[in-house]
Amino acid sequence: MDHRRIANTDLNVSSVILGLMRITDMPDAEIRALYHAAREAGVNMIDHADIYGGRRHLCEERFGDALRLTAAERDGVVIQTKTGIREGYFDFSAEHILASVDGSLKALRTDYIDVLLLHRPDTLVEPEEVARAFDTLHASGKVRHFGVSNQTPDQIALLKTAVRQPLPFNQVQLSLTHAPLIAQGIAMNMEGHAQSVDRTLGLLDWSRLNGMTLQAWSPFQKAWFDGTFIGDRAEFRELNEALDEIAEAHGVTPTGIAVAWITRHPAKMQVVLGTTKPERVRECVAGAGVTLSRPEWYRLFRAAGYILP
Repeated sequence: MDHRRIANTDLNVSSVILGLMRITDMPDAEIRALYHAAREAGVNMIDHADIYGGRRHLCEERFGDALRLTAAERDGVVIQTKTGIREGYFDFSAEHILASVDGSLKALRTDYIDVLLLHRPDTLVEPEEVARAFDTLHASGKVRHFGVSNQTPDQIALLKTAVRQPLPFNQVQLSLTHAPLIAQGIAMNMEGHAQSVDRTLGLLDWSRLNGMTLQAWSPFQKAWFDGTFIGDRAEFRELNEALDEIAEAHGVTPTGIAVAWITRHPAKMQVVLGTTKPERVRECVAGAGVTLSRPEWYRLFRAAGYILP
């Protein structure tokens, strides 16, 4: 498993992250099996959010109750959680951030959170409020590192007018078939092509210039939670043929190659898995160990429906 040293932190994290938003109804033994399969495969970063599970902090609670990590086990894993989404609105107020972190710490059965992300943008954000919360959490030792999710360069810059801590992570949606983050730059200034529309405001290059690590969520989704493209030969026949051939050449699965397509990019992105199956975790880790050639990477890009000028 490839690990990445994250700029402006003391973190050395796996290129694959285990996301735990779907563990609500899993028995404790299955949660433990999923976690240990990931750890044995080299995954050392776990992703949560306070809203996962249908009740606030439920998935965090399920994880904490099932694992009950010892101090040594806790020190060996990087736990990330998110806050800011409430029932029908976003809330980056200091009051909510502080209360949410306390709830996460209790649910996760831990004394500290390694990484706290602001979950999507709050257009009513007051950077000074966020700064006050982050300063309090950092000084108390409750949170060690901070970041954002689904935010633009200017939204991040606005936060940084008051926030003093580095913001080394931004979690964004990215897959082979949902890749405006990458595709727009390739078709820049081509009038009449949907691919040339800038939907991310230059986030990919900005992140590389500013040492921000992007974390790709929904890495197998066609677009917005409408199913996986892997195995869908009705809509993505050419892409699946390419995935099959390249997977066979590298001795991994098509799922692994979908991961490799993301991790091959020199931005050194992480891939957030939402699976509940240990075997799928192992497939993805194996794929992350593959370095695609340029012809292979661009073949998949074109097969996914994107143009090369």
